[in-house]
Amino acid sequence: MTSARLEAEYILPLRWTEDSGLPELVAYLQRLAAWIPVIVVDGSSPELFERHRTQFPPTVRHIRPGNQADPGTHAAQHRNGKVAGVMTGVRAAAAEMLVIADDDVRYTRTSLAAVVGHLGRADVVRPQNYFDPLPWHAWWDTSRTLINRAWSADFPGTLALRRSALLATDGYEPVLFENLELIRTVKAAGGREVIVPDLFVARRPPEARHFLKQRVRQAYDDFAQPRRLAAELALLPVVTAAAFLPARTRRKAFLGLAAAAAVVAATGRRRHNGSAVFPLRAVWFAPLWAMERAVCIWCALAFRLAGGVPYAGARLKTAAHSEAELRRRHHGKLGAFRQQQPGTPQAGTAQPDSAQAGTAQASTTATKEQT
Repeated sequence: MTSARLEAEYILPLRWTEDSGLPELVAYLQRLAAWIPVIVVDGSSPELFERHRTQFPPTVRHIRPGNQADPGTHAAQHRNGKVAGVMTGVRAAAAEMLVIADDDVRYTRTSLAAVVGHLGRADVVRPQNYFDPLPWHAWWDTSRTLINRAWSADFPGTLALRRSALLATDGYEPVLFENLELIRTVKAAGGREVIVPDLFVARRPPEARHFLKQRVRQAYDDFAQPRRLAAELALLPVVTAAAFLPARTRRKAFLGLAAAAAVVAATGRRRHNGSAVFPLRAVWFAPLWAMERAVCIWCALAFRLAGGVPYAGARLKTAAHSEAELRRRHHGKLGAFRQQQPGTPQAGTAQPDSAQAGTAQASTTATKEQT
């Protein structure tokens, strides 16, 4: 028996320079379109856009960013193409409940129904990504995920949100750490965030070359998180100081620092049943990731002082705006927007039966989903 499609829409912002991953993406879209209406906002070159149009399933809505379906897009949003794509999709969508996902995210129907179901009590929902498959650089990056889970929570490449939560603020700024900016904007306007660290959604790892190019850019994101930034800036001075200790003490210091990173990662792996999807081997990459970040955060600081980090042919200086700044801009906007549009559902209202079932199944069982 075929399950009914979810009462939501899926927005996939896309901007490719080459098509090596097209067959796998098309196969995913074919499955996905049977579960939920899909909008692909494609900022690729005209040649690639036309190729995608012929390959994507006919049920997928395939549009350009900033086209007629999106008359309100600000020119500034094109400094970060993903933000422009997301806002085009949000304005083009008809559903109140939306799932926004990068092109490397791979939901199952169960996890998709679960994340939509959580919108019954939230305005923005943050699930947990994990890499599948796991080449060497995905092991390395997984250790970063584990440390994030121990510190607080990880930031995935996908969010679920209520359409009204973004329309109330007329979108969000095209900064570098765009998912954090989106979450903070919704919360500043009066929305509620729900973090679901045991709702696991697979993600395809990037090519190794792309992974290496992201090291400093990812470090730059931490300028939006001052306490974490301070801790990471302290890593290199600590390691440097340890290098000048007497030989026996130096060895103990280095072993202690490496063990500390591994213990933090192991803590993140244990939290919220993370061991269901994060292999133990990833813990041993944590000292390597910590050393990488100790160096890259100072490179990021140099870019900051030079005017920003290179991104898509431009420089972006702002990682994300502070919560205080966004509250100043958007406080009370969501409540006012919903009063003006009384038919808009709010967090806490009844959700579709299919979404409720998915929430119960996927959020209470943290087993690895086969994709």
